[in-house]
Amino acid sequence: MKIMICGSMSFAKEILESKKKLEAKGHKVEIPTDTLKIASGSHDSDDFEANYKHCIENDIIRTHFKMIEKNDAILVLNYDKEGIKGYIGASSLMEIGLAYHLGKKIFLLQSPPDESEQRWSHEIRIIQPFILNGNLDLIKN
Repeated sequence: MKIMICGSMSFAKEILESKKKLEAKGHKVEIPTDTLKIASGSHDSDDFEANYKHCIENDIIRTHFKMIEKNDAILVLNYDKEGIKGYIGASSLMEIGLAYHLGKKIFLLQSPPDESEQRWSHEIRIIQPFILNGNLDLIKN
């Protein structure tokens, strides 16, 4: 299966690890364009002004949307972050919506936050992604 990995760029190292695991199982995997730079520390996605300029100049959102379009599925790495279980950021939320619209398979590494914590979790539940409960082996070709 061709899979695009999505998730907060604070999980860049985990994105690279997941890519390696999925490729070992025969999947073709794409990752966000700046993952290697962020994982190595050569790009700081938390410097909002610099990141804004970078994203505009490189049309990052459209680039990632096109990557989703040409893959069979997305895998959202929604680890816990900032005290939120199953964190999904704004970009990942948009990517989930696009994948749903395009009829792609949607995998979440773990359950999204409770709806009492994050209102948009209601929409995630409506989309009905496949929850992996941390087990990438559940993704089959």
